[in-house]
Amino acid sequence: MSIATPPSPIPADPNAIPDRKDLEREFHNRRERDRQQDAASFLDRYPNKKFYALARSSKAFMNRWMARHAPGSRALAYCCGLGQDAIELARLGAKDVVGIDISDVSIETARREAEAAGVADRTRFLVMDAERTSFPDDSFDVIVVNGCLHHLDLAAAFAELRRILTPNGRIICTEALAHNPIVMAYRRRTPHLRTAFEVDHILRVEDIRRALESFDRVDIRFFHLASIAALPLRTTRLFSPALAVLDAVDGAILRIPGLRRWAWQAIFELSGPKGKDAVA
Repeated sequence: MSIATPPSPIPADPNAIPDRKDLEREFHNRRERDRQQDAASFLDRYPNKKFYALARSSKAFMNRWMARHAPGSRALAYCCGLGQDAIELARLGAKDVVGIDISDVSIETARREAEAAGVADRTRFLVMDAERTSFPDDSFDVIVVNGCLHHLDLAAAFAELRRILTPNGRIICTEALAHNPIVMAYRRRTPHLRTAFEVDHILRVEDIRRALESFDRVDIRFFHLASIAALPLRTTRLFSPALAVLDAVDGAILRIPGLRRWAWQAIFELSGPKGKDAVA
């Protein structure tokens, strides 16, 4: 069955920076208020969030990466949302964790969540423009970037991440990809679930490789292609075993260069910030 793709929403002008960022702030503030007011119906109003039930293998990869690099680090959760990654970094032994986001409502939630998790003494949450942070150069050893680069001016974000990363530091990024036509058709048919700028700036592999302008090394892994087929089983007892099988299938087929671009997500590590000599 073919899926007709409706016209794309009119893209936001990436040069109209204040307007774009105001729209992002308003969208994410509204979404978090909706979640707080009626959590029971949140997934009905924002059904794209249901897809994240599929993200078991990518989350496990991220958690292993953070467990390896967080202990003793100065860490940043870049565009931290409700603070989950910042809280996890603190739990894993980072000595100082900062979370930043453009959404003041999300930052308020993140502070409450950190207090409830018992890590408020090791976390700070700040409302901040991710493209132009107020941090000094070389501020962080570890930076976690979870699903936000497609909301940003990519060149500005990569340059800022390079600036605030220490010479020996590492960055882990999770991003949705724009190559799969079925996934992109869904995104374009549900414009109310995202901003106009966002839907037209989902990353392609070529966009990820633009990070080489700011970093010496970019290592990419691909996740979730066959596993998307488990989504209809999400509320059944068959979901977990089916997802395990399909994750194993993904582990094989996403090694194929021509096929892996169709994955839903990519996780990539950035290291070797250009112009900074690594410390032995």
